[in-house]
Parts: sequence; structure tokens; C-alpha cells
Amino acid sequence: MNFSESVSEGFPVVCMNGRIDSSTAKTCEDYLLSHVADGRPALVLDLAKVDYVSSAGLRVLVMASQRAMGLGRGFAVCNLQEDVAEVMEISGLEEVLNVCEDLGAAISVVKA
Repeated sequence: MNFSESVSEGFPVVCMNGRIDSSTAKTCEDYLLSHVADGRPALVLDLAKVDYVSSAGLRVLVMASQRAMGLGRGFAVCNLQEDVAEVMEISGLEEVLNVCEDLGAAISVVKA
């Protein structure tokens, strides 16, 4: 799992690359929770280069979302590949994670 960061309209965007599964979940968890805790107003995850999310990966995303929301910060994910989008839909986590079609929509969600 690799991470890269950028800023869009003043909001941090973390681009994740690889699989979010049991072998990468702890790394992802540590990385995302440190970003949530650092005081940024919101966090957007761009999952365009994530080709697989296991139940362990879903747990990490839900945890990061809940932590961000609990601190009054915005959280959204965007640009899901078809297989990852299907997992989100089947698990019923689209609304919990603020799943958005693209980066522009995700920025609009975290601005609100």
C-alpha cells in the first residue's frame, strides 16, 4: 500500500494505491488515524488506484470516518473502482463513508 497526498480547494486528499486487506490494514489505520488526529478540517480519500478492499479494509475506512466525524471533521471517499464500489454497495457503507463519484463531489461533501 502506498500513499500520496495533495490539496484540493484547501482540503487534504490522500491517494491510496494497492490493496486494503488484512496485510495492509494496520498500516492504513495508522496512516489515516494520524491524519484525522492532526487537526485538518477534513479528509478525502481518493481510491482510484485501490483494486481490492477486504472486510479488514472496510473496518479501517469506517474507523477513520467515525473518528473524523466524531471530531467534527469532514470525511469522504471518491473514485472507486468497480469492484470496490460493489463491495461498498453490498456492505451498505456508501452513506456511512460518504462515497462520491469523483473528487469534485467529495470536496463538496466535506465543505458542507
